[in-house]
Amino acid sequence: MLNDFYDIESEPIVNVEAFYGPQKHLVDKCIVIFSKVIYDHLLQKYECTKLDEISACNGAIPIWSFDNKGEKVAFYLSPIGSAIAGGTVAEVNHIIGATKFVMFGSCGSLDSEKTAGKFIIPTESYRGEGLSYYFAEAKDYIKIKNSDAVANIFQELKVPFVQGRIWTTDSMIRETVNLVNKRKQEGCIAVEMEVAGVQAVCDFYGFDLYDFLAAGDVLVEDDYCIDDLEDANHNLDKLQIALRILERI
Repeated sequence: MLNDFYDIESEPIVNVEAFYGPQKHLVDKCIVIFSKVIYDHLLQKYECTKLDEISACNGAIPIWSFDNKGEKVAFYLSPIGSAIAGGTVAEVNHIIGATKFVMFGSCGSLDSEKTAGKFIIPTESYRGEGLSYYFAEAKDYIKIKNSDAVANIFQELKVPFVQGRIWTTDSMIRETVNLVNKRKQEGCIAVEMEVAGVQAVCDFYGFDLYDFLAAGDVLVEDDYCIDDLEDANHNLDKLQIALRILERI
């Protein structure tokens, strides 16, 4: 069935212009934020201007801009999950014109020895979600194209990191023992819920995605640990790194 999802032989029926009008070109770079704490911090610390908003029947998502060392940069609070996060990136591009997206969030560690005390920079992501199959041919993994570029920036900043495969899932509560073991055997060191889909959308439309993760919970059979989850979600160090990445891309 998944092989049937990727259709590039016909045109989409739903047209984003029907909702937002012609595409705008307001900024080049945008931060994709999943933490309400970090989002609120940006709004409070910086002089922010509302550029536009993503409309939906359950509420709008404002898109803001602020000045980062002389450059106008956008940001918004993204919904969680591959399908909606990936679709939102495409809408944001149409609404404000951004083509470079810096995205960060938390994840679950599948190998605490490799990830402890380090940020995770994905190299490939297992496509355990649905969105990516509409934007890329069906394969198990999708390559994270700017992994090495992000790693080079981390080296320059002297921030500890590890590169490796990750697993994108649509269902956190169905990360079963057998599935975790399969992904670990394939070399996955973390699991999260957005990267594969967002990367597929970016590849399809020609956007650049720069992604890194912080491990919060550790998925080990009979010893599931969430001690670092709040810090991984909301610590402002991720924002500072994202700002440094924006200055270098």
